[in-house]
Amino acid sequence: MTPEISTRGRQMPASPIRKLTPLADAAKKRGVRVLHLNIGQPDLETPQAMRDQLTKVPAVVAYSPSQGTAECQGALRRYYQRALGVCLGNDEVLATTGGSEAIQFALMASANPGDQVLVVEPYYTNYAAFAAMAGVTLSPITAKAEDGFHLPPREDWERAKTARTRALILCNPNNPTGTVYTREEVMAAAQFCRDHGLFLIADEVYREFAYDGRQPVSALSLAGYEDLTVMVDSLSKRYSACGMRLGCLVTRNRDFYGACLRMAQGRLSPPGLAQLMSLGADELGPDYSAGVVAEYQKRRDLLYRGMGEIPGVFLRKPEGAFYFVARLPVKDSEDFAAWLLSDFEHQGATVMVAPAPGFYATPGLGQDEVRIAYVLKAEDLELAVRVFRHGLEAYRQARGLAPVGVEAVAAPA
Repeated sequence: MTPEISTRGRQMPASPIRKLTPLADAAKKRGVRVLHLNIGQPDLETPQAMRDQLTKVPAVVAYSPSQGTAECQGALRRYYQRALGVCLGNDEVLATTGGSEAIQFALMASANPGDQVLVVEPYYTNYAAFAAMAGVTLSPITAKAEDGFHLPPREDWERAKTARTRALILCNPNNPTGTVYTREEVMAAAQFCRDHGLFLIADEVYREFAYDGRQPVSALSLAGYEDLTVMVDSLSKRYSACGMRLGCLVTRNRDFYGACLRMAQGRLSPPGLAQLMSLGADELGPDYSAGVVAEYQKRRDLLYRGMGEIPGVFLRKPEGAFYFVARLPVKDSEDFAAWLLSDFEHQGATVMVAPAPGFYATPGLGQDEVRIAYVLKAEDLELAVRVFRHGLEAYRQARGLAPVGVEAVAAPA
């Protein structure tokens, strides 16, 4: 008799960011250039100061303490002091294997199998995978494109909450929408959690990426909510070092920290070489972040302008991170995204985007939407816009759809 995999294994969702990779690989084998707008992989160089740390690799790369080395924890604490004005102790900062592990720890420490966690949709698609691994159900609160994907009214949150709700995840700046929540919105989320005895899991991986002078509000800075706030973070995007796989979990709740530390002990230690690299961040001044943000704001403006001129495309101007969700004149964004890779090229190139249904928990939502990442240099983004425009026209013709015939409605800046 052949054994069966677990229910958890069967229920694990495929990543909408990566599930079309075989089609992209096949396109490349045909000689087609694939412009990757599907994944948040920055093309900027990892800072030299961080790479130089690898020259100091010890003769024996040993296990580190489960919470991270004192040196790595110190570098993280200094960052939060500089960036947020928040003073933390080593027993409040836990180094993790990427932000992903931090989110997994947070879900497992806040909720039991069968419990629910509220999340604003569209959300970072891997939340669904982390929830499935933890045996937790995501309860969605739907944000609308017409509102710039800002938080819906509290009555929507009240309707989504049940007796088994244990936490709320808030991603700010938001992946996939690029929304930066206001202080009032973050405070409203914290107060909702206080009123109902929930943990606030604040995903702040894109903290540095905010445009037009915006300053994201960290949940760590909210006085009076220290016992319910759990912040998860990552060095991947901030320093263009996704392969480092180093993140952290920060909380002042002693019981929560202790639970996560025991989980960390179970997996032994976070990546040693990544922790070594992290020490180089101390050498990076404010000019580094300012330069990176200016570059991504330029890319945002280019792509927003170009996509907004394509007939039938609707999008709001992203306020932060380096993504946006666009509504397209298609009925099935997954079919469209696959077709771009398997059946289309323009000037020897095609584009890869992430179909949006995987960023929603509510069935049926996102069918005509895609997430696009603006992580390519300007000339590649300009080409991507041209390819996308021609691809959308060709797809509608191939599927027997009439020309759009109307200009896109782009929101004012």
